[in-house]
Amino acid sequence: MFKIADFSRFTRVSVKMLRHYDEIGLLRPARVDPESGYRYYDAAQLPRLNRIIALKDLGFSLEQIGAMLDDSLPADELRGMLRLRRAELEEQIEAARRRLSAVEERLRQIEQEAAPPRYDVVFRPLPPQQVASLRAVVPDDGPSIGALFEELERHVKAQRARAAGAPLAIFHDPEYCERGIDVEVAVPTLRPTAPSQRVRSRELPGEELVACAVYTGGYERTDEALQAILRAVAAGGYVVAGPWREVYLRFGAGDAEELGVPEAFLADRPELYVTEVQIPVSAQR
Repeated sequence: MFKIADFSRFTRVSVKMLRHYDEIGLLRPARVDPESGYRYYDAAQLPRLNRIIALKDLGFSLEQIGAMLDDSLPADELRGMLRLRRAELEEQIEAARRRLSAVEERLRQIEQEAAPPRYDVVFRPLPPQQVASLRAVVPDDGPSIGALFEELERHVKAQRARAAGAPLAIFHDPEYCERGIDVEVAVPTLRPTAPSQRVRSRELPGEELVACAVYTGGYERTDEALQAILRAVAAGGYVVAGPWREVYLRFGAGDAEELGVPEAFLADRPELYVTEVQIPVSAQR
């Protein structure tokens, strides 16, 4: 029998951790002195402790390790737990590879431009959103996208359904088209709204992952932001998985009060506009 301090020294597991393993039932002492409360361990317990250490090194939680040490655990279930852990590790390796690619891309930009990149590209999930939307093909010599937003905001205001969120535009053209822009403008709403001949109410689906960049200034910077995002998408090993969006975090609106646009999103000149460009992406297979 070994005192807990000796067992700790031989096994290189701290006394604190051995006590914790005892408390959670992972490794009970071979004997506890009823008078002093001292814990004693036996050499026969070393294989169990070594298995705990090995499984912990593989990244399993103590709760998972407890289940894996159960003699009644079926072999198929044990294999399943190991395969799941393998998948988790492969996902972590892939995520680290993408981060490394992003670091290399940023270094490349700095070396080429002798300055930090103008756009920081972030990858994140996008939740679903209740909106009222209006989709149309906007010709070069026709009404502007702003006119579509004005029509949509009037519709939403009439139903007192405007939510305090940023409006957005979704560009559905899969490639450049000379006939005009196939665009859907959308305004967040508190609830589903009654449709009209041109306006519909729908829930924009969420996206598992979007690459996005934010810029301040006029909309002529959108192309630059898109190019920065696409470089980051390629460097990370992703592919484009849907139409890109512009979210107007601050924008100009001449009849803002009449349209019921939340004041927090308004700017009085283009250099103060704030826009987020988003591109849905997925991992290459």
